[in-house]
Amino acid sequence: MHIDINLLITYGAVARKYKKNEFIFYEAEACRFYHQVLEGKVKMCCYNDEGRVFIQGLFGPGESFGEPPLFIKEPYPACAQAESDCIIYKLSKDTLFKLMEEYPELQMTFITNFAKKIYEKAYTNKTIISPHPDVRITGFLTRFKKDKKNTSGRVLIPYTRQQLADFLGLRVETVIRTLIKMEEENIVEIRKHKLYY
Repeated sequence: MHIDINLLITYGAVARKYKKNEFIFYEAEACRFYHQVLEGKVKMCCYNDEGRVFIQGLFGPGESFGEPPLFIKEPYPACAQAESDCIIYKLSKDTLFKLMEEYPELQMTFITNFAKKIYEKAYTNKTIISPHPDVRITGFLTRFKKDKKNTSGRVLIPYTRQQLADFLGLRVETVIRTLIKMEEENIVEIRKHKLYY
């Protein structure tokens, strides 16, 4: 989801700086703001009791995150953390609803965005339940490539091995070992430690 910056500012959005690893909001916290990244990168994630992380999404400039609870009066199901130093616009929930009333086309944009997220969650769940790491990784890489609208040729995967592990609920050692096997089978290509699919 992306709302024009000038429109956000006109409606009173405030830009806030966050340092790398700083939390923007926590799991189970009340949802009171619309968040949109101006600079940097944010991850939505959950931590388990042992401190392992499961990344639900990474968001960069122009992207918003954490919107669904705004519409259903529920707390955040995950936390948001600065993956790098970043600047984020925050707009109050009540003001967002007023903005949507005055700009009805935004309502359809939100609906389309939510439908896309639901579809992606269903697709992710289908691949993540596989006990085979190569199936999980291939599913993730295929979805990334499709989102980039690249159906031919290899595309650079901008995630670290640790981030892939955190997205897929795998250990980083398993990801590394599986990618080496996938490279031998010519499914992926690794050039100067960069992954291409």
